[in-house]
Amino acid sequence: MKSKLRSRLSILAVLAAVLAAAVAAAFAAKPAKDAPDAPTASAPTKKADVRVDPSPVSEGKSAVVTSYADVVESVQKAVVSIYSTKTVREHVMVNPFFRQFGIPDQERESKQEGLGSGVIVSPDGYILTNNHVVEGADELKVLLPDDREFIAKVIGTDPKTDIAVVKIEATNLPVITLADSAKLRVGDVVFAVGNPLGIGQTVTMGIVSAKGRAIPGLAEDGVAYQDFIQTDAAINMGNSGGALVDAKGRLVGINSAILSPTRGNIGIGFAIPTNLAASIMNSLIATGKVSRGFIGVSTDPITPDFAEQLGLPKDTKGVIISDITVGSPAEKAGLKRTDAILAINDHLVTTLDDLRLTIAQLIPGSVAKLKIFRDGKEKIVDVTLGTLVDNPNELLTGVTVTPLAPELRRKLGIADARVKGLVVTDVAEDSPFRDRLAPDLVIMEINRMEITDLASAKSALNPPGQRNLFAVYYRGAARFVAVTIPLK
Repeated sequence: MKSKLRSRLSILAVLAAVLAAAVAAAFAAKPAKDAPDAPTASAPTKKADVRVDPSPVSEGKSAVVTSYADVVESVQKAVVSIYSTKTVREHVMVNPFFRQFGIPDQERESKQEGLGSGVIVSPDGYILTNNHVVEGADELKVLLPDDREFIAKVIGTDPKTDIAVVKIEATNLPVITLADSAKLRVGDVVFAVGNPLGIGQTVTMGIVSAKGRAIPGLAEDGVAYQDFIQTDAAINMGNSGGALVDAKGRLVGINSAILSPTRGNIGIGFAIPTNLAASIMNSLIATGKVSRGFIGVSTDPITPDFAEQLGLPKDTKGVIISDITVGSPAEKAGLKRTDAILAINDHLVTTLDDLRLTIAQLIPGSVAKLKIFRDGKEKIVDVTLGTLVDNPNELLTGVTVTPLAPELRRKLGIADARVKGLVVTDVAEDSPFRDRLAPDLVIMEINRMEITDLASAKSALNPPGQRNLFAVYYRGAARFVAVTIPLK
């Protein structure tokens, strides 16, 4: 036993001697303290130019937030659940075997229920929500967080922004404070409050991921006013119409949509900014409809090439006027082609959508101050806004028309020069004139008055309830059609 112990101690002694010799050699080879480092084969001489900030993230200036309970508590009282019920009618085809015995097709009705959320914005019961939450509903019920239930009335809707206003008959209701959503910044903490999937009121947390988003294909007719706030706060079915609030508990948006291949939350949610929602709400409450501003210009974005030709810096953001509608507010104000629009009422205009959205939110009849660039100088032009017409080419309800231009004449194969007027381009499925008028039909006269444009056609129409005699040309033949505009 003793011999083995001596053997191990001898080995340790040898190892210690080797280690001491290696350390001594290292110190001996170490350069003098003030001598420059000598390059070696293993040490690279180049380094990446990396910017490093070693300071702590808070620098001791901000307190650690451990809870947002006090902020959320007051918000929860103003967020409600909205239950909708609508009757769906379905046409059921009868088996041809039974049809020969005189059994007709059947109409079947069913009840469809929906769920959404809403935000109380006034003590007397006005509630902001989404249009798609209340659209087509026969009955709306609003459930408050304190379990009180009310029947709600739709005040107005705006499908183009997906905003709706409903009202319940109540007083002294808890309300939410509206913030200036224009001051929201990417990275700000936000909370989504609503009733996802019917499990009850739920609060989720995230940040503002982006601003000014548009969702392609969201509007059925291709026209929508989109300026979405994007957030990664969890939004699911049932959250629609609920509140997006900031860290102070103020409403910054109305939750509206998500992007997801699974129809569930993947962190890409969208909310309508409060500023846009509030302007729509005020119009709906005041008039029951939305009146949007209109100036009457067609524009293109300012590219670096355009900027150089106009004498602007190449990085200039804005739009350049490419066309002006005859008789429009823009023409009356003296705007011209190639004018560059840089701002409206001190709001910078950077894109075509930005121009359209900014003008649309202004009240018709009000004066907009356009900052333009013309002939090497900036100037301010006052434009008195008109009213935007959603269907500018609509002659009758659901019937759109366009002048019979030479190109359209060739397309339709109309060689007879006597055929002039307006061509019907579309007739909506729910139009009351679908059994009288059809696409590609040419309206030549109304009540024996020749038709040259939309204005002359509308002026020739008789009041609702009276018959109108249309002289039309359709598929190579001219004939008369009696059209009566129904009383409202």
